[in-house]
Amino acid sequence: MTDQPSPKPRKERKENADRRRQQLLDATWRSIAENGLARTTLATVAAQAGLSQGVAVFYFKSKAGLLTEALRDHYARYQATWERALAEAGDDPRARLIALIRADFDPEICNPEALSIWFAFWGEQKFTPDYAAISAQFDIARNEAIREACAALMQGADEGDITRTAEWIDTFSDGYWQRLHVLPGSYSAKDCLAETLRMVERLVPQISEAAAEARRAL
Repeated sequence: MTDQPSPKPRKERKENADRRRQQLLDATWRSIAENGLARTTLATVAAQAGLSQGVAVFYFKSKAGLLTEALRDHYARYQATWERALAEAGDDPRARLIALIRADFDPEICNPEALSIWFAFWGEQKFTPDYAAISAQFDIARNEAIREACAALMQGADEGDITRTAEWIDTFSDGYWQRLHVLPGSYSAKDCLAETLRMVERLVPQISEAAAEARRAL
């Protein structure tokens, strides 16, 4: 009787599946950066990953399913970056607000490929409710983190002023992301970070000394 190979343990099978799934998600980002969202398909992603199209279909069923999970994974990495920055900053609201701003220009988050992916998906939110829902889910958490830091610094200020200040800070860094994406040769992430810190110094005077020190350290 021929010995049959033992099946892999469940944990090992799950680890292999997770690794293969992440391999496809990483390939999706590369395909979007090279081909755009519309021309990214299960075939282009499988080719980028060095796998068969059948494998991509097995894990994600359809292009829509693949792209939705790719956006969710992209946001999850972004959130992990700013949450790690907050954890390292400690309890000082000045350090926390600066950490959140720095995280927006972290090379892992703010690079040509990542920016291409952000803007490709954002341009489709109006037509794809799933994209809008994922963006809202993750954006709410970060916006609240900015608002909490502003509230701790702007004690006694009107709630509306605190909320508006947090929105201005978030919008300012988003604007620099757009410039870095559209005019990459005219700006650097370091310069954009410095200018965002300079703006926050004026919006939230309580942070001015710490923000100026952070700018000088760039």
